Amino acid sequence: MKRILLADNQYITRVGIRSLLEEIDDTVVRTVSAKRELIEFLQDLPDTYVILDYTLFDFRSVEELYILNERFKEAKWLLFSAELSIDFMRQIYFNTPNYSILYKESPEQEIKTALNQFLLGRRFICTIVSNALLSNLYIQNSEKQKAQLTNTEQEILIDIASGKTTKEIAEARSVSSHTVVSHRKNIFRKIEVNNVHEATKYAVRAGLIDLSDYFI
Repeated sequence: MKRILLADNQYITRVGIRSLLEEIDDTVVRTVSAKRELIEFLQDLPDTYVILDYTLFDFRSVEELYILNERFKEAKWLLFSAELSIDFMRQIYFNTPNYSILYKESPEQEIKTALNQFLLGRRFICTIVSNALLSNLYIQNSEKQKAQLTNTEQEILIDIASGKTTKEIAEARSVSSHTVVSHRKNIFRKIEVNNVHEATKYAVRAGLIDLSDYFI
């Protein structure tokens, strides 16, 4: 039995989501209408599937969602809102893999698909959000960002972001591992990152790799 917490203070949304969830077997739905109630519920039942309208609750910033994610590691989150900023979506997408994102204006079939995937423990990013992240608003500075790296450095960054090891990159380029490590240090210094995760995010922002390859 999957326990679902509907954290939304809009009556029509609660009724609509409850109706859709009734079509899914082995689910039980509870509702809360304030952040305090949400936290109290999770303290007692941390392995809950939470459907949350972030914009209707008294969250001050996206950092509070990061804290919730760290505090309640067993919970799964579906952000279900009418409007989210491109910056907010970008931060959630890259920093909190436990959060799925769905717009309330998404078509019926996509909402049903999102709920099913969410309850299977799979991350879901709706079409509206994925299109926004892939839009020119998101990668408008890509040429400026790419220009900081040489062609070789861009190629190695793509390899790093694709999950290749230093040894694999060296063998493919017929160079020593030491040479690849030197390139990696230079790349990280130029783009001001400290690890592969941050480098991968940079590669996506710069348009060097396809964001859709990283949807879970």
